[in-house]
Amino acid sequence: MSSKPGISARDKSMQASPIRKLVPLANAAKEKGVTVYHLNIGQPDIETPHEILDAFKKIDVKTIAYSPSQGESKYLNSLVKYYDRVGIKGLKTSDMVVTMGGSEAILFAMMAICDPGDEIIVFEPFYTNYNGFAVMANVNLVPILTHADDGFHLPSAEKIEEKITSKTRGVLICNPNNPTGTVYNEKELDMLADICKKHNLYLLSDEVYREFVYDGKKHISALSLESVSDRVIMMDSISKRYSACGVRMGCVVSRNAELMNLIVRFAQARLSSPYAEQMVSAEAVNISDADMNKMIDEYKKRRDIVYEALESNPDIICKKPRGAFYVIVKLPIKDADKFSSWLLTDFRHDNKTVMVAPASGFYATSGQGKDEIRLAYVINRDHLKDAMSILAMAIKEYQKIEKK
Repeated sequence: MSSKPGISARDKSMQASPIRKLVPLANAAKEKGVTVYHLNIGQPDIETPHEILDAFKKIDVKTIAYSPSQGESKYLNSLVKYYDRVGIKGLKTSDMVVTMGGSEAILFAMMAICDPGDEIIVFEPFYTNYNGFAVMANVNLVPILTHADDGFHLPSAEKIEEKITSKTRGVLICNPNNPTGTVYNEKELDMLADICKKHNLYLLSDEVYREFVYDGKKHISALSLESVSDRVIMMDSISKRYSACGVRMGCVVSRNAELMNLIVRFAQARLSSPYAEQMVSAEAVNISDADMNKMIDEYKKRRDIVYEALESNPDIICKKPRGAFYVIVKLPIKDADKFSSWLLTDFRHDNKTVMVAPASGFYATSGQGKDEIRLAYVINRDHLKDAMSILAMAIKEYQKIEKK
């Protein structure tokens, strides 16, 4: 009797993305002519800057060859210039490796500091794909819960240190935060620096939303923490900053030469990042501050629309996000996963509905986020107002269903 070969144990630990797992339901609704407002995924609708689009048209080579594994010098030098402009001084091209999006940067960072079975502390809710990267790298994420009532800011040093074991290799943050929109302050970053120095840990900082801070808040890069300059690993991407998610360009940055030497060898194993994308990404350094500020202001206006709509419902709990373009929302319902599916399969208003991301997938602790969703305010303001109105009606309707 023949049997199929088995697959790896990762099948049991690799979760489906809460951001993308409902796509078949959304597609089925669209095939029936339903308008679906996408608040589930951080795919901006703002136009990619012309500097990037024009650069694609200007590529003039006879053969598109492999790039150096570390990255094209033109792109690396443009990154040095960019980081200097945003206040991260003194970086050299040798401190960087170009990656295929921020995702590869995070995976490389995990593999560079961890052996199989080692641990990285994360603060939940956290970017759901950290789970997937950890599974691929055979790393265990150790979650520490943060709470909406204090804006999802970090817990005390004592609570963090309680989770440190002999297997702990680092602490991972996303600042500004996806999915909460929290912007960590100087006191929090100094606390993490002290913990990492005391316990001989790395500080991994995902900073892809650096520019998107509101209400006078200021982003502080972990690379500015001089006391742990050789322990900081920063992961970055152009995807959200320049509304260029499909370009898949990122980088990993550290002043730790030994660590970067290992990451270069990881990069060599996958040969190179795409040449064309590096050439066009190098032009992003020419995007004016005025154009960037216009984009930031647009997201702030969208944030205000979403928050004002949510705040008008006394049964909803959320904190005003101060950065990125996401918000975690606690709903007056029992099961946000079922609600998110129901929105796509059963609920319509004027033949329109809303797609959201159930928040349980942004937690590692079982049972957390069961009544929460994440919203991404990445569609235009008129559509966003309509989507929030539809969502409010859907919540009321679903509450009636749950009471039956």
